[in-house]
Amino acid sequence: MIDVETDADRTIRTVTIDRPEARNALTVEALEALEAAIDEADEPVIYLRGNGPAFCAGADLETVSGLEGDRERAVEFARLGQRVARTIEDSPAVVVAGIDGPARGGGLEFALACDVRVGTPESTYGEPGVTFGLFGAWGGTVRLPRVIGEGDALEFALSGRAVDAGEARRMGLISRIEADPRVVAEEIAANAADTLAVLKRRIRDDRERATQERLEAQAFGDLVEAHADDIDALLE
Repeated sequence: MIDVETDADRTIRTVTIDRPEARNALTVEALEALEAAIDEADEPVIYLRGNGPAFCAGADLETVSGLEGDRERAVEFARLGQRVARTIEDSPAVVVAGIDGPARGGGLEFALACDVRVGTPESTYGEPGVTFGLFGAWGGTVRLPRVIGEGDALEFALSGRAVDAGEARRMGLISRIEADPRVVAEEIAANAADTLAVLKRRIRDDRERATQERLEAQAFGDLVEAHADDIDALLE
């Protein structure tokens, strides 16, 4: 489900979420594999992408349904996703998200954890969980307002609507629109690796999140418990 390739000059590690038949939705096993692929990188740049017509649909719905409304299991699942997002954010490497097609829910949240987000003209973005009684709980409520501002974050999250690449660029969800987002990873990788690492550390410094993530996971657990039937209905 997670493929890893390294360029010949070992400057870019390409991490691909490879489950196109499910729009690259993430199971527990895929989350753990993604975490390992990021954590084990020793290249200065990581390029995160999805295989097929979607970047990532977020959490696998069968996995969420399999929580069976159990609050504690739901909190544990949210904490796993948060841990993976922190691994992306805290990686010594510069992590570039190359977004083609839909980035939804947890997929968008992992993109938010990346240092640079680049979308194709066909990319779209959304947090649709609110439409069936949930929300993305992989650090999205922490990072979304920091990235696009509280006003846009509230409207975007509360409406559950999707936005195209142009609006995402206006909001600050992505920094560039490119037919091939990898060119941005290559531009970054052409610079001195030690300088990239220092710049990332300095810009990322002083980001308190632990309390917010704990409350986010607990709220997700409450909603999984309350909306178990609604989640099951999505699979029918």
